[in-house]
Amino acid sequence: MKLSGIHWIDNLVTDGAGLSGKRVFVRVDFNVPLDKKTGAITDDARIREAIPTIKFVMDAGAKVILASHMGRPKPGKHEGLSLEPCGARLAELTGYEVLVPEDCVGDAPKKLIHDLRAGQAVLLENLRFHEDEEKDGEAFAKQLAELCDVYVDDAFGCVHRAHASVHALPRMIHDRAAGFLLRKELESLSRCTEHPEKPYVAVLGGAKVSDKIDVVDALLNVVDTLAIGGAMANTFLAAQGHKLQSSRIEEDKLPLARTILAKARDKGVSVLLPVDVVVASGLDATAGQTVSIDAIPEKTMALDIGSKSIAIFGEAVTKAKTVFWNGPMGLFETPAFSTGTMELARIMSKAPGFTVVGGGDSAAAVKVAGEDVAKGFKHISTGGGASLELIEGKKLPGVEVLRVGAE
Repeated sequence: MKLSGIHWIDNLVTDGAGLSGKRVFVRVDFNVPLDKKTGAITDDARIREAIPTIKFVMDAGAKVILASHMGRPKPGKHEGLSLEPCGARLAELTGYEVLVPEDCVGDAPKKLIHDLRAGQAVLLENLRFHEDEEKDGEAFAKQLAELCDVYVDDAFGCVHRAHASVHALPRMIHDRAAGFLLRKELESLSRCTEHPEKPYVAVLGGAKVSDKIDVVDALLNVVDTLAIGGAMANTFLAAQGHKLQSSRIEEDKLPLARTILAKARDKGVSVLLPVDVVVASGLDATAGQTVSIDAIPEKTMALDIGSKSIAIFGEAVTKAKTVFWNGPMGLFETPAFSTGTMELARIMSKAPGFTVVGGGDSAAAVKVAGEDVAKGFKHISTGGGASLELIEGKKLPGVEVLRVGAE
């Protein structure tokens, strides 16, 4: 993605009359995981990541209005999806008083915003309580626009969606910009697409080839090596003639897998596939055995990559100057099948190159691997879908609207 023309948050201070006294709408991504039984926040990383932008706006003397979605509420059913726990956690982390009105539009938020004092912020209630948020509704966006003078987007995990709060709303606000988190995401991921340092290794995992077709096509134009693990590797191995027994395979995608392998050969891209796997009788198994891909026992399925495969993938990663990783190497939620993902995360964290985790399950896996491992990565994205679309070269609606001159 070309970064030229994007309006950054710093410009709001240097280009105009500053932010003091202005109502600044900051679109954050507080869609954090909650404990199903207690409703407590289990990972507050997204809240922490937004603090630099919130603090910048607060310190500039602005009235801070925060907005986010939470989950996928069904019409009329809002239980367990209020942003109140996020407001409480933000208050704990910053010392600000965070006020959460009963709705994100209307008189309640207007009054709170009007009365805001220093050290206070308003966190609007869940945007998706209104169906027009996901429909990019103009009328809903106008109601949000009534609350603010300035717009800042710091929700990278949402910029690939043309929703009202990330697309229709900023088009209505003259002064708009990208926050610090969004800028970090765009700059880091663009290093994987715009003239990346070579050698460049991409590691892809997860369940389906079909989920990654576009990103594979894009990566074949820039990478030197493509390492494929997880269940999606099964389809490629089957396309080469290996017998995967009960392993998950996308039978209808075997021709596609062969086409991708042929494209890689034509472009001189080395494709690394597992040479050994950890197998078990089913997804509910608690133990497995490591076997060669040519010796998978009947009625068993591959649930992780084996030690030889880890070593091969790890060697490529260690020699690389740029590494992009998206998707686990196996069923990492189960300890018996987490070794491939965890070991690869540890190897990447120590690799000397520019290492990027493309959000989603791989980012979750890095956190499971431990704080020391997470700190070793150069960048861990907060948005899985958005990071993949950026790597694919797609235009992100929430970013394009922040370019100078965008309508």
